[in-house]
Amino acid sequence: MHPDCIFCKIIRGEAPSTMLYEDEQVVAFKDIAPIAPVHVLIVPRLHIPSAAEVTEENTALIGHLIVVAARVAREQGVAERGYRLVTNVGREGGQQVYHLHWHLLGGRQMRGLG
Repeated sequence: MHPDCIFCKIIRGEAPSTMLYEDEQVVAFKDIAPIAPVHVLIVPRLHIPSAAEVTEENTALIGHLIVVAARVAREQGVAERGYRLVTNVGREGGQQVYHLHWHLLGGRQMRGLG
């Protein structure tokens, strides 16, 4: 945990959020600036700055993040129609918070990226 990281603060209960899921490894909460009708952030409790810093020892955690994302997508009613799951890496990749996280986006037709 990092004292100034907003996601670490949310995980510790020091910053507000609309929590949708939490377990010992992962939390999921609504994005405060949604770009889709469903916009949820899937975040590991372990502070990893980005996907570029993931190591072999994080393999099980990364798999668990995807399982949690699928569960949240079902609970939010977007699993059947489809959704986008994306992580931004680094400044040029659009990353704004340097704590690994996935955006689960759904509830509308997504465009691009094949």
